[in-house]
Amino acid sequence: MFSEQGKCFDVAIDHGFFNEVSFLTGISDMKAAVETVVQAGPDCIQLSVGQARHLQAIPGSRKPGLVLRTDAANIYGNVLPRYLFSELIDKAIEHAVRLDAVAVCVNLLLLPNQPELHYQCVKNVTLLKSECEKYGMPLMVEPLVMLANEAKGGYMVDGDMDKILPLVRQAVELGADVIKADPCDHVEEYHRVIEVASGIPVLVRGGGRSSDEEIMSRTVELMKQGATGIVYGRNVIQHPNPAGMTKALMSIVHHGATEDQALSMLKTQE
Repeated sequence: MFSEQGKCFDVAIDHGFFNEVSFLTGISDMKAAVETVVQAGPDCIQLSVGQARHLQAIPGSRKPGLVLRTDAANIYGNVLPRYLFSELIDKAIEHAVRLDAVAVCVNLLLLPNQPELHYQCVKNVTLLKSECEKYGMPLMVEPLVMLANEAKGGYMVDGDMDKILPLVRQAVELGADVIKADPCDHVEEYHRVIEVASGIPVLVRGGGRSSDEEIMSRTVELMKQGATGIVYGRNVIQHPNPAGMTKALMSIVHHGATEDQALSMLKTQE
């Protein structure tokens, strides 16, 4: 999952799992989307059980590792449904072994006034942890703190450090081998997330689409703050040049490129 430098860039292309039409932008043709990202050479690609075949059917040993998404949730729309869920796929770790995954990923959701959903997620993590230990499969937990939908619409990250820190710590306490964590409001404080993770590698989520300049600047600072890497999805697959964006971000994560160097690399590949 990690490079020789101990870093990781995981491109998330599992958005079709969540039954939201806006998430399909850039990935309607999954075979083409996967092939484009594979050619850019990230460390991992995050896919669902039904789409992992597009990665693992590519011949050769140098393709990115598969991170298998194990839970489907219905919390990403502008209006929350009456009943919220985050449901594990059946025999998730056996699927991961069969598909030759390098890790599995599961949500640890914290939405305002939704304790039942949080309970479901805690239960999912504990169930997966037992199976992961049995099969020697690394467990990536995604502590995701969300704003109330009435604040800014659906699926918006709450960057409040007082909410992010305890949820990250809970993920570690539940047995996460890797943390896929929210960004925070003030990126210069991100070292606090790294500290509370207690030595567990932290990969930072990208969130919604942002400008090239913002993404590069934020990624550079996150790496300076001690992040082990990133998990970006829509900022790659919905970009006009997904392969170029992947290569530019890889230069930051693995080679310490500056914002200007990464932007220059992106422009030369357009």
